[in-house]
Amino acid sequence: MDRRMEKGTRECLIVDGYNIINDWPMLKAICRDNIEAARDKLVEIMAGYRAYKGINVIVVFDGHLVKDNPGSSVNQNGVQVIYTKEQETADSYIEKSVAAMAKKALVWVATSDWAEQQVILALGGVRISANELRGLIEGYDKDINRKFIETKKDNINTVDGSLSPEIARKLQKWRKAP
Repeated sequence: MDRRMEKGTRECLIVDGYNIINDWPMLKAICRDNIEAARDKLVEIMAGYRAYKGINVIVVFDGHLVKDNPGSSVNQNGVQVIYTKEQETADSYIEKSVAAMAKKALVWVATSDWAEQQVILALGGVRISANELRGLIEGYDKDINRKFIETKKDNINTVDGSLSPEIARKLQKWRKAP
């Protein structure tokens, strides 16, 4: 489980995928029509958060009821996406991961499952509810939008600001030519 930690990163967020999907109204609505689209949207959101915070993010989905399921692990946009194997719940996978990683890194677990939160705390992890995670995501969205607006304001005349003085003189000369 430690092998999933990127070199130099001392913080990891593990997300209980279906717990979050069933808590966030937007994802819940998507899930009613298409569970795969809801999973993809959650991973997309978490990829943005991972890039913004510079931390490892692992999203875990239950696969324990799928017969003959060997489980899988894929990297989607820098997010490690885990589908647990047959008879392995997301909770048990998360608990094993926290137990292994908490000795070397700060491990956050996003779930609103109260019992799971207590186990995470006992294993040395930090719990964050689905609602708290949504608040963090909304905060980073606002921060990115604010920075984008500030950058646009500062770069109103980007072409002129990026020209060398020599090129600017030549363009001025051409403009004035009959």
